Amino acid sequence: MGLGVWKSTNQEAQNSVELAIKNGYRLIDTAKQYGNEAGVGAGISKSLTDNGLKRDDVYITTKVYSGDQGYKNTLAAIDGQLDRLQTDHVDLLLMHWPVNDLYNETWRAMEEIYNQNKALAIGVCNFDVERLTDLLNHASIVPAVNQIEFNPRIHQTDVVNLCRVQGIAVEAWSPLGNGKLLQNETIGKIADRHGKSTAQTILRWEIQQGIIVIPKSTHETRLIENASINDFELTPEDMKQISSLNTEEHSRWYDNYQWYGNPDGDPNFIMKA
Repeated sequence: MGLGVWKSTNQEAQNSVELAIKNGYRLIDTAKQYGNEAGVGAGISKSLTDNGLKRDDVYITTKVYSGDQGYKNTLAAIDGQLDRLQTDHVDLLLMHWPVNDLYNETWRAMEEIYNQNKALAIGVCNFDVERLTDLLNHASIVPAVNQIEFNPRIHQTDVVNLCRVQGIAVEAWSPLGNGKLLQNETIGKIADRHGKSTAQTILRWEIQQGIIVIPKSTHETRLIENASINDFELTPEDMKQISSLNTEEHSRWYDNYQWYGNPDGDPNFIMKA
């Protein structure tokens, strides 16, 4: 369980990080594309002092921005990211999106960053079976993580299965389905039976499958609630009912340096990166 900070300003990210670490979170996930690495770095720095923690007590993840991909660009960008995060290394560096014709040389640069101890682990995001297989055929280091869109509406089973065969951990972004699943009647009934919230039930469904989750919240009560999922277990029937909601519809994807999304079922929606 970690904290995601997508769509947070620097100040919001700093506040969320401070609240999260105070309440026991130790994994923080950011990205250059989010524009809040500086806020995350400030929040972690202050939290280490306030809570008597050491740098190694907090697991920091950031990502290679798609506009920085390519061997030379990736190597050139990492030091600025580390400066903003106020650290000499990140625990996990992810390639944010598989930019065609660049992801293999970007990975080669990430392997060098790993060998320089500027990243203690390296991984990818949003790699489908085809691209992940191609990367594995060229890589010297197997990705530690593939962070993908995963929630009751989208399972990406083929990707998850390949990751498990290769020993790659699967991490879910948008684990709550952009909040839309919180009103789902099926999940709500299961949540009521366990005396839990819908969000807790969704996160538990993911955790029971061995998926790492990084929900976002800027509110302390929600941060505490999201993390309070280890005192109950969903039954096989619960798991089956939630899994039946799968539609395999991506909420957004990335191509040619632009975000494309489908938050309201509109195929023409475009959100600039």
